[in-house]
Amino acid sequence: MTSPLTLSGGCQCGAVRFRMQGAPKDVSVCHCRMCQKAFGAYYAPLVAVGDAEVTWTRGAPKRFASSNFVKRGFCENCGTPLTYEAPDGLSLAAGAFDDPSQLPPTIQFGVECKLSFVDTIPTLPQRSTLDDLEDAPFLADVVSYQHPDRDTEQWPEPTP
Repeated sequence: MTSPLTLSGGCQCGAVRFRMQGAPKDVSVCHCRMCQKAFGAYYAPLVAVGDAEVTWTRGAPKRFASSNFVKRGFCENCGTPLTYEAPDGLSLAAGAFDDPSQLPPTIQFGVECKLSFVDTIPTLPQRSTLDDLEDAPFLADVVSYQHPDRDTEQWPEPTP
């Protein structure tokens, strides 16, 4: 007997953390204008929870009713988008998972609002973050205050 898939995640500052136990219904990219605005991005990557169990292990999202049917959850401290809550179920922001590489999208929704250049993004020139040191020398000295991609007993972690 195999144990169910367990994935964790949370917001950027660590005030809100979650655990999803079980396989998601699907992983999607939504191009609708509401999702674009809610994520501040060209599209929203979402994990439809389906029958999986979600537990808020630290804090809970604050919610905004973006329509008469949908609420969107986010961290009230750092603003990280966390949920899409509709009558057909809960979805979690794919990028909020500790290892989003385990959740590749399998379908796209809201394609009537898809921005024309989205499909050409993979053809753009690519550079690593530190390739930009000449124009942004501060990058060499960045210290991240972002919560690590793992559960912690408390955050910030105590200093030894």
